[in-house]
Amino acid sequence: MVNVNPLKRAFTVFKDESKLDINYVPPRLPHRDKELNFLKQLFKFAIERPGYMTQRVLITGKIGTGKTVLSQRFGIDICAEAEKRKINLKYVHVNCRECKGSLFLILSKVMGSLHPNFPKRGFSAEELLEMLLEALDSENVYLILTLDELESLIWKEGSDPIYNLTRVQESRLGKPQRLSLICILRDEFVLAKLDASTRSTLQRNIIRLKEYSKEQLFDILADRVELAFKKGAVPQETLDFIAELSAMEGGDARYAIELLWRAGKYADLHSSPQVLPEHVREAAVRIYPTVRKDALANLSLHEKLLLLAVARIFKNCDEASVSMGDLELEYAVVCEEFGEKPRGHTQIWKYVKSLSRLGVIKAFVSLAGTKGRTTMISLHKIPASELEKEILSILGVKIEN
Repeated sequence: MVNVNPLKRAFTVFKDESKLDINYVPPRLPHRDKELNFLKQLFKFAIERPGYMTQRVLITGKIGTGKTVLSQRFGIDICAEAEKRKINLKYVHVNCRECKGSLFLILSKVMGSLHPNFPKRGFSAEELLEMLLEALDSENVYLILTLDELESLIWKEGSDPIYNLTRVQESRLGKPQRLSLICILRDEFVLAKLDASTRSTLQRNIIRLKEYSKEQLFDILADRVELAFKKGAVPQETLDFIAELSAMEGGDARYAIELLWRAGKYADLHSSPQVLPEHVREAAVRIYPTVRKDALANLSLHEKLLLLAVARIFKNCDEASVSMGDLELEYAVVCEEFGEKPRGHTQIWKYVKSLSRLGVIKAFVSLAGTKGRTTMISLHKIPASELEKEILSILGVKIEN
């Protein structure tokens, strides 16, 4: 048994570390009040005239712009209001990626949230959807279902699941309208994979979340400091430093909060009564903001394969950037390794733009030494070997030491 100095073990700058957890939903959302109020307006009928209609809302924005927490805060608030009015309203939040992009697994999780002992096998997705509506009817429940990381469902199963979810009420003439949807995704270009009819049902009410500015990130961090840290433990200059670094990483609030938490852990490690800029630097060195598992795991299969090609091409060359053509050749090799048919040039370019927006890679046009415009790809801040290991791990490939 290891002897630990009880005084040293008890010391901490934290008041409640759980308030920095990625799954924590704070009581207020700085700089998202407008969007939260808009959501409440769109679903006002659910409180005032339940069963009269249903709603479909699309929330888009880059990683770290507050999509998930916005929806969850709304869910908590509207359910609390419904309870006051004795309305049986449920909010269920399902991550499509965690359900492997399967409508069956999504609906199984929804049914499980309503009936914990519900059997997980023996039904098709269509049967589960029908049973869900029957259960809502029999128990007089109104459901707001949020499909987070909708990309996974679209890439895996296309238009049919979303079409069925959005049109299910049409076969229920004369019955209360019980199922509303909130769909969350990073980039609207994924909707092009849907047929026109399904796409139109999702594009009527869109909430687009912009990246946070440095000033906005400061306010978000200040709120979390008040909840999570002891008074005076985080000086303003430290908050300003974290906000500046996070703004440079695309205005990612998740990264900002993670950096704040890690800096606090380093302050504890050094028995410092305050979280200082040096602790932030220590934390920042150990966080690759664009290679966090939640960001990479959220990519489609071919985005991951393309990123693996990026990692390998830079791992084996000393150049600062490579041409789009060279990357496509390496991507084809990776596809062959994984038994996948390479996508065409246009689709690859879409992947490059998406990865560039995420900050994973950088794409730019070069004119030097060429007869025309050449798209070049570079990898910034992330060691190619680390990126390769992370992608292979996500793809389930065992890495030999």
